[in-house]
Amino acid sequence: MRIALYVAGVLCILVGGVWFLQGVNVFPGSFMTGQTKWAIYGAVIVVIGIAFVIAASRRVGVRAQPANDR
Repeated sequence: MRIALYVAGVLCILVGGVWFLQGVNVFPGSFMTGQTKWAIYGAVIVVIGIAFVIAASRRVGVRAQPANDR
């Protein structure tokens, strides 16, 4: 599951980055070039990708210590 989240996160970051750069007219030559909505879509996808990577990097299997009843 962690590997899948890492892969999905990195792919989201890459695709979102390309969409953002096309939306702000850095990567010309596409129907998305210069359109603000694609810059917004790309930024949202990048944020989702970062969230996936953070979720994947959290330690799995660590549970809270039970309180000692005294």
